[in-house]
Amino acid sequence: MPSPTLPTTDTTAELARSLGIAVLRCGRSLRNRSDVGLSPSLVSALLTVRRHGPLMPSELAEFERVKRPTATRFITCLEHAGLVSRTADPDDGRSYRVAVTQPGRDLLASARRQKHAYLAERLTLLDADELRTLERATEILERLVAEEAGR
Repeated sequence: MPSPTLPTTDTTAELARSLGIAVLRCGRSLRNRSDVGLSPSLVSALLTVRRHGPLMPSELAEFERVKRPTATRFITCLEHAGLVSRTADPDDGRSYRVAVTQPGRDLLASARRQKHAYLAERLTLLDADELRTLERATEILERLVAEEAGR
């Protein structure tokens, strides 16, 4: 029985490229399946506020890796849609904090349900062996992300 060959730098680099493209395409496909009437940037901002809020505009800008005026525009759009609310910052009277409202939480839940339903439908096209492979790949990807977050 031949010994298993170790991956070379070239094959690892090629896998990284292919995997990166597949993950990006999958993410784009899932984003396109949630019809909630917001741009991907606004959905991302809303998710960030839900996950880390209440946030000051500068904090949202930092999390979203955008400039403060862009974060302020995000907040204005989300506030006009009733998805976030502003409150005065108790530590700085010149600023404010933004929190997700119940309609904002409902919208995010709807988007998540739409994405999961789409993906579940697509998974029905796979055989049992492919599903097991994806289950294992999911475990591995989650471990890689957890290790990155732990650094």
